This record gives sequence, C-alpha cells and structure tokens, in this order.
Amino acid sequence: MDNTNRLRRLHCHKQPKFTHSSQEVSSMKWEFINMTEQEEDLIFRMYRLVGDRWDLIARRVVGREAKEIERYWIMRNCDYFSHK
Repeated sequence: MDNTNRLRRLHCHKQPKFTHSSQEVSSMKWEFINMTEQEEDLIFRMYRLVGDRWDLIARRVVGREAKEIERYWIMRNCDYFSHK
C-alpha cells in the first residue's frame, strides 16, 4: 500500500466544520486549488515531517496561506472530494 492512500485514510476526518450561526460556505472557497508540482512535493514532504501544522508548512511555501494549504490537502487527499 502506498503512502498516499494510507495518509488519505488517516486524515479524511479533517472536514470543514460549520458554526452554530449557520454560515454557508461559498462555492468559491472550495474550488480546487492549483499548486505547482514543486509546491505539491514540498507540502507532502513537510506534512510527513510535521503533520497538520499548516501554519508551519505555509511558511515554507511562498505566497500561500495556511488555510489555503489545508483546503488543498483536504481536497486532494479525502475520498469525498476525489469523486467530484
């Protein structure tokens, strides 16, 4: 079994949570985020080293915010989004 599938199963529970105020998440927020191959590689390697510490990973990826990287990770690695 490759590492991608194993990590996908371990971290799919990190779905976005809704607040009690019933805030809607706009579709713009959850459009797929395009990353370069270098960014993808760096994010994957950093994730293996530090886990889901998105702020730490974002410091290494120039021009990306922690929220953006976390959304990318969720959308890239969870089965729910892979079928869309």
